[in-house]
Amino acid sequence: MTVTGRRKTDGARALEALRDESASVRLRAALAVGSAPDPRFVAELVERCAVEPEFFVRDMLTWALTRHPVADTLPLLLDEARSERAQARSQALHSLSKVGDPRGWRAVTRGVLTDADDEVARSAWRASVLLVPEEEEAALAAVLVTQLGRGGHATQLSLSRALIALGDATAPALDLAKRAADPVVRAHALVTERLRHDPDTGFAFALEEAKRTVALGPAADGAGGT
Repeated sequence: MTVTGRRKTDGARALEALRDESASVRLRAALAVGSAPDPRFVAELVERCAVEPEFFVRDMLTWALTRHPVADTLPLLLDEARSERAQARSQALHSLSKVGDPRGWRAVTRGVLTDADDEVARSAWRASVLLVPEEEEAALAAVLVTQLGRGGHATQLSLSRALIALGDATAPALDLAKRAADPVVRAHALVTERLRHDPDTGFAFALEEAKRTVALGPAADGAGGT
């Protein structure tokens, strides 16, 4: 058998192993596929991302995708970001952020930034701040602040980090959010503002402090936002 023939056979075996019952086998298969990139593998890698139950295997699948030419991966990932399956959307957005091609910004729609599924939204937030064109940063911040107060600590911390990553573009939208009618939104805006100025502050501690500030009324809100 020729070298090319052996590679084709090895590739076919690796693709089959991506569906194995053992997570460790699937992990090794994803590593093998990424170590020997082949355009024929891309569609299967994208599909496996949508259904793979183990995070560490999904991460290896994403790495394998980044090893392939952007011309092969980008169109499929853009399509997958519009999938009806939440995990497919989340992983496609995550992969686009790792691929890093500016054209991936097309997948970061208001729909995914405000997706009802927290994991999809968090992936969209992380991808958005990596892919956003400079001229779109303020508009992105305006959308992101509409999500303040949603979810638990992990979701709220993800959103705060995304807003902080936008730098000064965040300030106008965040200032408005600090005056929102919803006290949960105000508290999240306040803690995000504090973390912008003091990144070493613990999120949980700062959030509880922000909640106390909000509970004390408008005057305390103003003091907490300085």
